[in-house]
Amino acid sequence: MAREVWRDSADNEAASAVFHLMQQLIDRYRVNRPVMPLVVAQAADAGAGPEIDARVERLVHQVHQANELRRVPVRLLDGDGATPYEAALDMVRTLSEKPWETRENAQYKPFPFPRSRLLGAVEQATATVVEQSGGGAEGVREERILEQLSRLRWRADRPRRGNWWDSLRDSVRPETFVGALFIALLSVLFGEIDWLLTALVAAGALIALAVAGLLTRAAPPLLWLRRASRWFATTSSLAASSTGYPSDGWSWFSPSGSWRVIRARAAAVAERVADAGAGDEHARQFHLELRVQALLEDLRHAYRPHALDWRRSKRTVPPVVFLPRATQDDGGILLINAINNVRSRRSEVDPLLLLASLPAAEIMRHTPPLPPERPGPGAPTGASGARARYERWVDDLSLGQSPVAAATLAWVLRLPLSTEKLTHEHAHAQLVTYRVRRTWAWWVMSRASIALVVVGSLLGAFLWAGHWRETYCHGPLTDRNTDAIWAGADGDRECVGVATAPEVRFARGNGLELNGAGKGITFDRIERAIREENADIEPGDRYVTVIYAGPLTSTGRDREETRKGLEELTGVYLQQRAVNKTVRRSVKLRVLTANGGEDMLRQLTAVRKIIEVAERDPTVVGVVGLGRNTDESDDAAALLRDAGLPLVNTTNSSSDLPRRYPNYFGLAATDEEQTYALGLVAGQIAKTMEAPHSIVLSRRARNGDKDRYTAEQRAAGKEMLRDAGFTLGRDVEYGLAGGASLNAPLTTICQAERVPDALYFAGRVEDVRTLMRGLSETTGCSDRRMTVFTGDDLTKSTFSDSTSIATNVTLYHSSLAPLDRGKNLGFYGDAHRTLRALHPEGQVTSLASGRPAYEDELFASGQTVIAYSATAALYDAAARGDAPRSAAETWATLHTVDLNNMPTGTISFSRAKASVSDNVHGLNIVKVVRPGPTAERTLVCGKPAGVAPPLTAKDCKP
Repeated sequence: MAREVWRDSADNEAASAVFHLMQQLIDRYRVNRPVMPLVVAQAADAGAGPEIDARVERLVHQVHQANELRRVPVRLLDGDGATPYEAALDMVRTLSEKPWETRENAQYKPFPFPRSRLLGAVEQATATVVEQSGGGAEGVREERILEQLSRLRWRADRPRRGNWWDSLRDSVRPETFVGALFIALLSVLFGEIDWLLTALVAAGALIALAVAGLLTRAAPPLLWLRRASRWFATTSSLAASSTGYPSDGWSWFSPSGSWRVIRARAAAVAERVADAGAGDEHARQFHLELRVQALLEDLRHAYRPHALDWRRSKRTVPPVVFLPRATQDDGGILLINAINNVRSRRSEVDPLLLLASLPAAEIMRHTPPLPPERPGPGAPTGASGARARYERWVDDLSLGQSPVAAATLAWVLRLPLSTEKLTHEHAHAQLVTYRVRRTWAWWVMSRASIALVVVGSLLGAFLWAGHWRETYCHGPLTDRNTDAIWAGADGDRECVGVATAPEVRFARGNGLELNGAGKGITFDRIERAIREENADIEPGDRYVTVIYAGPLTSTGRDREETRKGLEELTGVYLQQRAVNKTVRRSVKLRVLTANGGEDMLRQLTAVRKIIEVAERDPTVVGVVGLGRNTDESDDAAALLRDAGLPLVNTTNSSSDLPRRYPNYFGLAATDEEQTYALGLVAGQIAKTMEAPHSIVLSRRARNGDKDRYTAEQRAAGKEMLRDAGFTLGRDVEYGLAGGASLNAPLTTICQAERVPDALYFAGRVEDVRTLMRGLSETTGCSDRRMTVFTGDDLTKSTFSDSTSIATNVTLYHSSLAPLDRGKNLGFYGDAHRTLRALHPEGQVTSLASGRPAYEDELFASGQTVIAYSATAALYDAAARGDAPRSAAETWATLHTVDLNNMPTGTISFSRAKASVSDNVHGLNIVKVVRPGPTAERTLVCGKPAGVAPPLTAKDCKP
């Protein structure tokens, strides 16, 4: 927000009106660059006294003070001269020769006035010759004036003449752009060529710079190329005044002809200046208006568009001149008339804005009385009245310049201020101005910026590739891939996004192996196998692209953190292999991997990259994965929905996401479904107790893990325990400072007045080991039988000795997938044979004999099976009828998916979800106890995916 620089109260209603008009003209200049008037404020009553005139004059000073420090170029004028002509000429010279009041806080550098300086040189040469005795005849005087101009180098008031040493020193100053460039190039040459040759090149460059500096100071050799000289030789204002001279023939390519024209016009102007000094009124009027024309041309050029320094973009406010008291005697009215006359003759519109006040008794020469106000309902007053006058003035501008109104001062906007408005106190109206901001062009096209660009370009080629490597996972100087980026600091750095380039592999070097019969098959090998399947798709083949998004990397050294991604990606690969090689479908399946970071903490970044890829690649039909419920899951689903991409989720058990997002299709039982089934067990346990009491133990929110699974589990668990007949104690939470911090929470639970009979644990599988140790060791709980209920995250645990169940605890948890209830139990053997080909030695561990294949640790977590099923469902919708479909068609077709022969039952998204008890998701309830040295699992009840009778209490016996 712009900084306030001035604040005051409006002394009267007229002051408020004029202030707001001026500020509108100044501040709106950047938007539409309105035509700038010569605003003349005057008391409407010609008989008003000095007090009223002082109020009008105070009004001009107030507007001047309001804009003085806000980076608006302003100048307060007070003519000094024996005659009105001399006073007006002194004010014009003040504007072009003395600094404006912007000081060091201007929007851009001070205005240059090359045309005015050229006329100043003519004036100075003329005055010198006239003052000398024996001016001689007219022709002699002209020659002497031209000689004097040559001595002045056609520039007025030069402090000193240039010499070789000064030119050389100024050329190589390091603070200048040319000097910095010279030193930088010399440094480069010194490292590339011999020192003697470098010295010769440097000496030649120094001589060239010195000569160029002198030539730029010596105006005659290059005079015709200067901007001011071109204007002087081509302006039509001097053509009529120099008819007796060769005043035409200026050309870029004709130095002699151009020089002849410039000398001729300079002689003509010098004669007029000399006559003006002698008292000729016509010459004085010509001299003053020529000076005004040069001033206006200089200002117009200072705002010229399409300049190399982008000056029009840097200067967003007009120059403003203030005449607190303009009269006939002090030259103020003469100056206003001169500006009006020049503008009326020229077609160019200059940016100068002028505000003057006239005494009430003063009359603007050639200015007729203003026409009466236009009648109309709701005539504006105050600031709006002043604005309305400006709008009418703009409308009448062309009429004011027409021949029938030639006597009108067309560029003067007269504001007659009534005595009533000048005396009516308006102090409650606050007048405020704000600092004018420097524009982006000021920063971009400054000398320092250009110097930095030049110097930076010498180093950029060497640093650019390093920058891309630090930004993108594959970022060479050329052929960089922007779909996967580095996220996080050095100790928390992960490659996140979509692997669309062969050089990007999230599991590269990850030696984490599959469990059980998959021992020896690494994460890296699974990812390479997917790449190989993609490479086998021929250019002419029809295919659809599925993007798997999961946690494929970890920030620490523990590769076990990526097991979820490994097992889910294995399931995706099994489906891809079945489609492309086993069944040999006509529509091939291409798989891209997207990494959401450890624990899916960067899934929004991954989703945005997925959307970018889908916008470029029409074969992308949807996303599989995003199987961890976090605070970003809602936003991720919403982004995919807005992009038109369906999401077939794997292990996310959120109950809200399927309701909120029509593009969300989940395979895992929701939290509500899981707690419903657990409640069937809990209710029967509660009936065996006299006054069953329970507590919910959950992770504390805002641990930095963005975990929403535990929050939804907590809410669903409380509802389940309440419905089952348990009384609920106060919720207890634990933190994650370096792991699950359960000592204090368990002490609170176990040493409470009422130790709970049941505990709902709304946590993650990695916290169970600490929980069980605490329940078996903490006084109050270690000798008390207790039932613990929890969600499907416990499916990922193998319950080894490090995660043993306490002797006094019975654990009930829901499972991710009912592996024993599907119709395609042969899937497990086929999957094992497919994976065997990926083993480096071709001999993986055999499936455990004597028990079902799905109980092998290769499949036991259910994550591989669910990812396989999710990919199959998305592919079925995308390739329905053996024709590849778009993402939108796939989304619509997903509602009709009905896959019967799947490992967990029937995969269907068509049935309306009327209640959690008869939902189409499958699940099992598992009981875990430790009667001996090892934990023992028992299947309590369950149902397959798809249409099946709802679970009842009879099915789920504790």
